[in-house]
Amino acid sequence: MSDAHVYIISGLGVDRRVFNKINFKDLKVTYLEWIAPVSTESISCYARRLSTKITTKSPVLIGLSFGGMVAMEIAKMIDVRQVILLASAKDDNELPKLYKLIATLKFHKFVPAPILKSHHILSNYFFGVSSKEDQKLLKQILRDTDTKFLSWAINQILNWKNRAIPNNLIHIHGSKDRIIPIRNLIPTFVIQGAGHFMTITHAKEIETLLQKILLKDPKHS
Repeated sequence: MSDAHVYIISGLGVDRRVFNKINFKDLKVTYLEWIAPVSTESISCYARRLSTKITTKSPVLIGLSFGGMVAMEIAKMIDVRQVILLASAKDDNELPKLYKLIATLKFHKFVPAPILKSHHILSNYFFGVSSKEDQKLLKQILRDTDTKFLSWAINQILNWKNRAIPNNLIHIHGSKDRIIPIRNLIPTFVIQGAGHFMTITHAKEIETLLQKILLKDPKHS
């Protein structure tokens, strides 16, 4: 699979910084940068617009968190060689039931986005970061997240509906993810002790795993 072109979709509002510690070596990698959403558009419509940035046939999609949900939507629209989810969900049943309750009651509509962007001890807890360096990066990412995108994306997550699972899907998840708890899903690989920020906190383990998945010889797979 080493000839595949890999497209990476980062988490909610974040950029390629969350992959800074992962070395993709000789793989052909393109980061799909977020585009501004139209306030009323669905995640499906957004994914279709984002998919126009994919210029190669049968790509591999790597989606982190919300980026994984967008990758799942793109996989319904174009032929993909493989989808790899990191700290994400394959369908809405894998998201916490609390999210559906929040969506039904529309609680998220009453929380100002700047509050969600603020960095505090609970942010560190839910993202699973402990070192000063990782906390600093998380703070920077939250600060840089576009407010309008954040509000739109949270609404899409809470109201996401998906049942279509591609056959060629790999799901990598942290055992201590507090944002999308592992108890709700059955991943392909589990990163022990990792939380939602695992591409930073457990980068080497994920790098090794991705190399094995993406560089394996199809004749022996």
